[in-house]
Order: sequence, then structure tokens, then C-alpha cells
Amino acid sequence: MKLPLRALLIVFLCLLAAPRRAHAHVGSKDVFEQVNAGPYKLFVTIRMPTVIPGVATVEVRSSGAPISGLHITPLPLTGEASRHPPTADPMTPSTADPAFFTGSIWLMASGSWQVRFEVTGAAGPQTTSVPVPAIAISTLKMQRGLGITLAALGLFLVLSMAGIVAASVREARLEPGAIASPTRKRRAIVATAASLAFMALLLWGGAKWWNVEAASYSLDVYHPLTVDPALTGNQLDLNVLAYKPDSERRARSNNDFLPDHGHLMHLYAIRQPEMDAVFHLHPILAAPGDFRISLPVMPPGQYALYGDVVHANGFPETLVTKITIPANMPGGPLGDEDAAAHPQPLSGGQLGSSYKLPDSFVMVWDRPSTITANTAYAFRFRLLNADGKPAPDMQPYLGMAGHAAFVKTDGTVFAHTHPEGSAAMASLMLANGSDPSTSNNMDMNKMDMPTHNEPISNTVEFPYGFPSSGRYRIFVQMKHGSTVETGVFDTTVQ
Repeated sequence: MKLPLRALLIVFLCLLAAPRRAHAHVGSKDVFEQVNAGPYKLFVTIRMPTVIPGVATVEVRSSGAPISGLHITPLPLTGEASRHPPTADPMTPSTADPAFFTGSIWLMASGSWQVRFEVTGAAGPQTTSVPVPAIAISTLKMQRGLGITLAALGLFLVLSMAGIVAASVREARLEPGAIASPTRKRRAIVATAASLAFMALLLWGGAKWWNVEAASYSLDVYHPLTVDPALTGNQLDLNVLAYKPDSERRARSNNDFLPDHGHLMHLYAIRQPEMDAVFHLHPILAAPGDFRISLPVMPPGQYALYGDVVHANGFPETLVTKITIPANMPGGPLGDEDAAAHPQPLSGGQLGSSYKLPDSFVMVWDRPSTITANTAYAFRFRLLNADGKPAPDMQPYLGMAGHAAFVKTDGTVFAHTHPEGSAAMASLMLANGSDPSTSNNMDMNKMDMPTHNEPISNTVEFPYGFPSSGRYRIFVQMKHGSTVETGVFDTTVQ
């Protein structure tokens, strides 16, 4: 795909951009997803660029029916442009592993996008899509060393140009061997001064243009919606403020949310700094921008709040704020689809691969021997009864076999994921032709996902890759009978 000149200029302008906080998942910009395209099974990793326009790299590991070819196409998730895809680009199979494919795509504008996969193989052609939120996260100042190098080169060019002008005025019309007269020398000095003034004017104009482009780009840098929490008794109001910049194109609503797994918000409340209490709650939208919930009984202290929402265009967002729960706050029971856990504090040491639950059940993590950052994994968890056998009467929790939250202990990373991956279900349904606003996310038949009438395994896998090294705490929810269990595990990422 050829890049227009303006896009190239913007890419160069923002080449040093780097993320502070990601959009759908705090501090975790990449997308990990397991999708089915008919009989073909794809484990997809999309490593998103930190600037837009930018290049996303795509990795696919296939299983199921053999694949002979794989093509990818970037296109908007919604709108007229989503119905007119560009020419697909072929992915390259690995010479060492024909089931592993790599490729790259240009994402030309911020917003909700999808990567469409066209699969060919023995079972015939199939198509599936993975949604991706494409945004610029932040910008950094130019590195000092690069700035000095560019300044030195610029000064050299200016002085060289002035020298060329001086030589041409002083000596261009002289016969070989002739010496310039004092008049010509004076004219050369004047011409040199004039050329320096002219080039200074050009540099000033270039700097003005650069600043205008930088200011325009900065308006496209992602600004999360602001959340103003208010606690009265045990009623929590999360007042989400709409983002209204100068341009309507960049505005974001606080009242355009889609249901995701049957709820407009999935709220994790994690007590800080020990992470020894966690609640998975579901506030309701009581008024435009006002999410409201009656809190259950909670230990006092400061809590970090992470609220996952999905906008009407499929753009997922994690809203972040904090509240302080006072001592003796009155609280009600947990909701039917809410969950809670009270693990040992971080200072008590790392939790292992087996977590004992309050009802004598045990959740086990089939932990890899080592875990490294920026590596895609399928983390597997199992729910066992008190006898160590697979838990009976497994039930879907919020329409899925399980839910997981990967949280870095310093609060810089939060990712709420599902067995299919890190993409929001509402976005995934939009990408694959379903309407989440009417299906309420619970009609999974078109997506090849388990329904309420199918048996649920006591084993669940979550595709994910840790974005950075450090210590993490993982919260996993699975359901048996009417009980929602929350297992808690710690890991140190290399």
C-alpha cells in the first residue's frame, strides 16, 4: 500500500511516540485472540503501533484443518468504509513451521478497526475478523542525541548553502585565474547575509509548520474519559464525563455504550496497595454518564477501580479511578453475577499454582516454567472439587467458560480477558456481523462459542501476553452450580 506524503510526514513527526496508558487494557496495547473460521482455528497476535498512521504486525498460529493460504485486510469496524475492503495482503508462512504465519498492515486513522482474515485450505475458503482499537497513546520529545545530530546537519547545510551563494556572486563570472575585485567581494558579503536571512525565514516557517502539525496530532492522542466517583452510604456513582475537544470528529460520548456479556460496565475494584480484596461488579447506567451500584460489604481502604465499557462504534475503553471505602460502611450482598475474593496480601509472599477456595474447591494454574514479556501464551486454569476431581455442574459465567484479569502490582497494567482473548465481546460480534445491541451478547452460536445448552469444561484457557516485566496478580473467575469462584495467582514476568 502506498502512503500519501502527508501520512509519511505525520509518521516521521510522531516516530518517537510511546505509550503511557493503553485504551481497552491499561498498559497493554497488543491484541491476543483465538478465533474459529469454520474448521480452521487461529491463535492471533496483533502487535499494535504506538502512533497512527502506523504499522501493526500480525502473527497467526493455525490448528484444526490445514491451511494453504492466509490473507489479511485492515478496515474500519463500522461505517460505510467497513463494507469496501481494500485488496488483501498475503501472510508469509514460516519455513520452519508451516502452521505459523506473519504479516503486517498499515492502520491509517485512529478509531475502531478490524483485521479480516481470509483463509484457504482443504476445507474451502473461510473468513473471520478480529477487532483492534487503533489510537496514538502519547508523544515524547525528540531524543537529545538525535536532536544534536539533526541540528549539526542542518547548520552544515545552511552554511554550505551560504558559501555556495557567496562563491557564485564573487567568482562565477571571473575568468580562470582572475582575482575578485573589492566590489565583487562586498557583493558576496551582502549576498551571503541575504541568503542567511532568507534561510532563517525558511527555518522559522518550517518550525511554525512543524508546531501546527504537532498540535494537530496531539489532539488525536488518546485522552481517556474522566471518571468522577461519589460514594454515599454504600451507593457508588461513577460519573463519566464526555470528551469534547475542539473537533467533533475527536469527541467521545459518555452515553453510547454497548452491552458486553450482558452488562454495560464490568467493574473491578482492587484494594491497594496489598491487592488483598478484589470485586468484579456490574454497575447499571442510571442516567447519561452515571453508572450506579450498591456496593457489597467491603474491607475499608483505598481501591483502584477499572471499569470496562464498549462504545457504539466498537471502541473498548477501561475507565480508571480510585475510591476510599470507610470503616463500617453498610453493604449489601453480592449480585448474582458479581464475584469477590480475599487473597493474602502481596507482602505475604507469592501465591503459587494452586489456590484454595472458601468452599474447599481448588483452582489450579498449569503454570509455564518461565514467563517472559511480549510473548503470547494460552494460560490454562482448572477448577477441582475437594477430592481433586474435575468440578461438577460447571456453568458459564457471564456467557463464557471464565473471565480473567491480569494486573501488575504497581497498577500500570490491567487487562480483563476471556477464553477467546483480549478483545471485547461486543467488538468481536460487530467485526463478525452480529449486532451486540440486540443479541445482548448471549447468542454465541454464530461465533462458534459455547451456549448455555452445551457442557462447560472445568478447564479454561486465556490468550494473553504480558506487556512488561515485573510482578503480576491474576484473578480468574469460573462458575459451578450457582457459585462463582475467584482464584488468585501471582507471577513474576521476566
